[in-house]
Amino acid sequence: MTKRHKRTLARILAAFVLFIAAELIPLEGVWKLPLFLVPYLLAGGDVLWHSVENIAHGQIFDEKFLMSVATIGAFATGEYAEGVAVMLFYQVGELFQSVAVGKSRKSIAALMDIRPEYANVLRDGETVEVDPEEVRVGETVIIRPGERIPLDCTVTEGSGSVNTAAITGESVPRDVAVGDGLVSGTINLNSVLRARVDSVYAESTVARILDLVENSSERKAKTENFITRFARYYTPAVVFAALALALVPPLLTAEPWTKWIHRALVFLVVSCPCALVISVPLSFFGGIGGASKRGILVKGSNYLEALSRVKTVVFDKTGTLTEGSFRVTSVEPVGMAADELLSLAARAEAYSTHPIARAIVAAAPVSESGPSEEGGAADIEELAGQGVRASVDGRTVLAGNARLMASAGLTAPEGDGGGTVVFLAVDGAYAGRVVISDEPKADAWSAIDRLRALGVRTVMLTGDRAASARAVAGELGVDEVLSDLMPQDKVSALEKLLEGADGSVAFVGDGINDAPVLTRADVGLAMGALGSDAAIEAADMVLMDDRPSRVPEAVAISKRTMAIVWQNIVFALAVKLLILVLGAFGYADMWLAVFADVGVAVLAILNALRAMNVEHLK
Repeated sequence: MTKRHKRTLARILAAFVLFIAAELIPLEGVWKLPLFLVPYLLAGGDVLWHSVENIAHGQIFDEKFLMSVATIGAFATGEYAEGVAVMLFYQVGELFQSVAVGKSRKSIAALMDIRPEYANVLRDGETVEVDPEEVRVGETVIIRPGERIPLDCTVTEGSGSVNTAAITGESVPRDVAVGDGLVSGTINLNSVLRARVDSVYAESTVARILDLVENSSERKAKTENFITRFARYYTPAVVFAALALALVPPLLTAEPWTKWIHRALVFLVVSCPCALVISVPLSFFGGIGGASKRGILVKGSNYLEALSRVKTVVFDKTGTLTEGSFRVTSVEPVGMAADELLSLAARAEAYSTHPIARAIVAAAPVSESGPSEEGGAADIEELAGQGVRASVDGRTVLAGNARLMASAGLTAPEGDGGGTVVFLAVDGAYAGRVVISDEPKADAWSAIDRLRALGVRTVMLTGDRAASARAVAGELGVDEVLSDLMPQDKVSALEKLLEGADGSVAFVGDGINDAPVLTRADVGLAMGALGSDAAIEAADMVLMDDRPSRVPEAVAISKRTMAIVWQNIVFALAVKLLILVLGAFGYADMWLAVFADVGVAVLAILNALRAMNVEHLK
């Protein structure tokens, strides 16, 4: 509790003591007015003053105006105790709301407290402590154990572990060594590291994330905007309704004015829209904060709302559902042993930098000796778009695609074995094939399964050939596959899905090559965006690690947040409507009205704070 909150609490307690004393002093009628006026002004003086200020600025109809009119009216009709009680309970509710919102904001601020306070820069042979914003690209920073990494940089000396939880939500430390990248905002755990700065602070990952979180409140959900507009028209409407309730029945029935004025005052207290105006934005704020705990950055509550309605999630394949790294999954020799075929292929491909070639070499390591050495390959010739020709141990080896086999007058067998195929021929005879596949990520299957449990259909877009794409989709359980797509075809494919979709369509990609598709989707989620500027810029949500399981987590968080929002809306309106009706017919007094206002607001805020609790949403 802040000093301001403590002062407010002390003022409320003092007013309460004076209120009890006024109740106990044996005076009657107008003589009690001064006794109750002191605690009333002590508790509600600031409310009255703010109402006057707002009226002077043309902002008449708000909850402070309603409370001022209701309590002054209570005093005017001789209901001194009720007037003080309403103001006291209103202030208690306001204090609780302020403390709750402050704690929520503080929790999120702590989650996002990733801004490095200083950087140790090596200048002229000495270590100088400076502000991260003063460090230039290319300079060397020294990061000691326990220190926060100040900027995006690359390790030049040392090795150790880095805690990335503040950025990715991942609790397992990441090992780093010379040549590995370091992301600003993460923490060096156990050894001194030297690193070369890759970007200035303003362009660093931590600066972009903080800017994203700070500006998320500017992008409001439709529900949140509706509540804001609703309160703007609702408050003046209830003021005029209360006025009508105070004037019309006495004029028509000749009943006592005080009776209907009292009912109108109850009507005003009940109708205060505090519960909606505070709890709905707080629910979204809590949902965004809870998502950030899991390494899911949301650019605005509007995207959280859109994701809650998602019925289709479209995944890019390579680097999103799969590792983006290739491995040999099948060796199918003809006329020789599998090891011999793989060895010939590896030696022929030994000097290629293509990922397919690297996978073959990794599966059957070859000698690091040059092509002229014994066991090496000689006369290597790259055949553009087809493969390679090489001389291995005096034998002519062709390694490549079906077109290469056709150019040699050979027929390659059909079918790709569920991956990319390298065909081999030795001395003019077909010798077999090696199948290379992109391995699915460890949690990709569970991510698809969890989305299905949430009632979400999954689609995979890829530029791979149909058989290879179907193999991955079948392994993971993806509902639909669209393959053989060029980058520009992905946008067209997504637009067709959008046209026939029931609900929102989300796209999940790596955020670099998929920027156009991320932008076109109802909700774009960039995955594996650790340090990726393109991802943070293009996507509506940024998943700060490479785990597909973050996608169903994001969907579950959004659905739960919207459930809490609607719980608060329905609960607040239902209780207020019930007591408004009871008050209009004289069955609700000022005390019940206070519950309908302050009590409902407190309960709605407590419910809203649940949105931050996401640990169980896996």
